Amino acid sequence: MKKLKIALLHYSSPPVVGGVEEVMKQQALLLHRQGHEVKVISGKGESLSREFPTTIDPIFSSLNPNVDLALKELKAGRADRFKYVVDVIYEHLKKEIDSYDVLIVHNVMTMPYNLPLTYAVVKLSEDHPIKIISWNHDSIYFYPDCPDMYRSDPWNILKEKIPSIHYVCISKFRCKQFQELYKIKKDLLVIPDGIDPSESFQLGQDSRQIIHEQKLYEVDFIMVQPSRLIPRKNFELGLNVVSAIKKRGVNVRHIITGAYDPHEPRNTKYYRELKKMAKDLNISREVIFIAEYRSKNGGEIIPNQSFIRDLYFIADILFMPSSSEGFGLPLLEAGVIKLPIACSDIPPFLEIGENHVCTFSLTDDPDRIADRILRFLSTIPTHNMYQNVIKNYVWDSIYQNHMVPLFRKVMTIQ
Repeated sequence: MKKLKIALLHYSSPPVVGGVEEVMKQQALLLHRQGHEVKVISGKGESLSREFPTTIDPIFSSLNPNVDLALKELKAGRADRFKYVVDVIYEHLKKEIDSYDVLIVHNVMTMPYNLPLTYAVVKLSEDHPIKIISWNHDSIYFYPDCPDMYRSDPWNILKEKIPSIHYVCISKFRCKQFQELYKIKKDLLVIPDGIDPSESFQLGQDSRQIIHEQKLYEVDFIMVQPSRLIPRKNFELGLNVVSAIKKRGVNVRHIITGAYDPHEPRNTKYYRELKKMAKDLNISREVIFIAEYRSKNGGEIIPNQSFIRDLYFIADILFMPSSSEGFGLPLLEAGVIKLPIACSDIPPFLEIGENHVCTFSLTDDPDRIADRILRFLSTIPTHNMYQNVIKNYVWDSIYQNHMVPLFRKVMTIQ
């Protein structure tokens, strides 16, 4: 889609700790990563990134003394200061977003922490060409201890759906609550909060690069085989299993980390045979050989221990089809981080894995192995939850599935 200039607004931003602050941070990083020009605007916090600007202006804070005084006078029946503060905030906000296409406001339209800011955003939505999206996380009216003063003017604006503003709710549950609050029947758009696994796992730069370039969070199934490129590691069986899984309609990736010695003719020949086999099986896209991988900027990936650990974090299964081993250290590495394991039933693997792994015979048909692995994973609740999160709640997927259509719709509305 067309790259936009997008500003995000909340009362505060990190390092201030809070769920909304974290969501705004993740959205800003996501939108920047997707090529948009981003700015974060808040009343308290620090710069989020050197890559895009952060404006910290105390007038937008929930603790601004001028806002506090204006509200106290308003309660006493004097509205002049309140109107003045609204105008001041409006001018500050207008200056910050004057050349921007979209302003995403988090909770400002639904919570009472800076009411003049709420009114300034409404004025902006009516007077300025910028498209405003209210990202509704919460409302003061959803709680039984909501103070009575919020149930009359000027607070009633927090219960109104402003026609010139677009609305997003973070869950179906919240959507129903806001429908009732706004007294509307039409569903509001639901876009869930998300997670960035690269941050959660603290992945290294090489790992992030290959995940981004290969869109690994968008595939269905990732196998990883951290083995040297030598015949006894039995890569041929792995390629046939990948082919069988692909034929079942599964968007699979098989990451092979092993290096080979280009000065050793036998290893080079074996590597070329594997490449040809992948091509003949029509799985060249599905099989990623780290030994030859070059990032889009030409960089080479060094599969050190940290990189292998990162692959374990994002993989669905450790796949070890070796025909011969003395031990099986990758099984321990996978086991300690709770990564499911599928391996050949050779004695060292059986000794380590006991009955906690998915085993197959070296003489089994690849289709049978594929079925056994997929059935094995389907019985693991934690794996099913992992798949649910990766498919539905990773920020990059949320961007493609929800935010892109939203921006396209918003930008076409005059």
